[in-house]
Amino acid sequence: MKVFLAGGSGAIGKRLVPMLVANGHQVTATATSEDKLPALRELGAEAVVLDVLDRDAVMATVTRAGPDVVIHQATALSSLGESFRNLDKTFAYTNRLRTEGTDNLLEAARAAGARRFIAQGFTGWSNIRSGGPVKTEQDPLDPDPPANQRQTLAGIRYLENVVPGAPGLEGIVLRYGALYGPGTANEVLGLTRQRKLPLAGEAGGVWSFLHTDDAAAATVAALTRGRPGVYNITDDEPAKVADWLPWLARELGAKPPMRLPVWLARLAAGEVAVSVLTQIRGSSNAKARAELDWVPSWASWRQGFLAVDAAERAGGPAGAARTAGKASGGMASGGMDSSGHS
Repeated sequence: MKVFLAGGSGAIGKRLVPMLVANGHQVTATATSEDKLPALRELGAEAVVLDVLDRDAVMATVTRAGPDVVIHQATALSSLGESFRNLDKTFAYTNRLRTEGTDNLLEAARAAGARRFIAQGFTGWSNIRSGGPVKTEQDPLDPDPPANQRQTLAGIRYLENVVPGAPGLEGIVLRYGALYGPGTANEVLGLTRQRKLPLAGEAGGVWSFLHTDDAAAATVAALTRGRPGVYNITDDEPAKVADWLPWLARELGAKPPMRLPVWLARLAAGEVAVSVLTQIRGSSNAKARAELDWVPSWASWRQGFLAVDAAERAGGPAGAARTAGKASGGMASGGMDSSGHS
């Protein structure tokens, strides 16, 4: 199968290319600059420079590649700490990639005769913040997000509206959980070590995490499985900040997280930070398990975080060998970490 991968040099793209190649697919992968092309070629892809906001270039490049499937992984994500304070500003370019870039890639995919279109979404703070602690794809997105999050949520909403119903294409949006692992900055671990993530109020915000290799493996599964629609791609253990953050600090040998009243956390870090620490809801991966026949290799952030920490201490990529071996069968048994520009 011919696969066109926009954003091949990003955190997930760099894990995805070798999985696609190992499964026998012919991959054309894009990067935003020439200096990123050699690494993609070493992974087995035909590598090209492309700005997905340049419609004419997108039309020419995708048509020339003639893909069966187009995968949209292009983002320009920044740091977790910065995102909390200025989320819409930090995500402004990524929001354009999710709107204008998606439109360009959809048009090009149709022109090239592609069958399927897979786009990177996000789940976590995008869920509605009322009701039960874990949401499915049937639950609405947050109708009233914090003011500094509205533009970013609008970009996610746009993506989820246009991709599944795209004429002439089987459109799938994969809502990745909070990413960690190879290719990311693993900022959750770093900020926990530095005692920069506090327990605000009762710390009732529920997070759903995802290892980058599991994100890539789910994308491979979606090449041939699943009906058009939206899928939550997360691990099996949504967890309250009150549970995962103190646990992680203990396991890392760090000082316990600071405890702050909500008003002080709001003053120090802003409304978005208070929302993600105290109010957000987690996500169920049951639909992806059933329809994509995908199972996360790192079923819990507990094992995943410890593996990443051990690999960082040893100077190697966590989970690479473990998941790569399982990905050859098309499945493995995931924006609020930094994944850089793709």
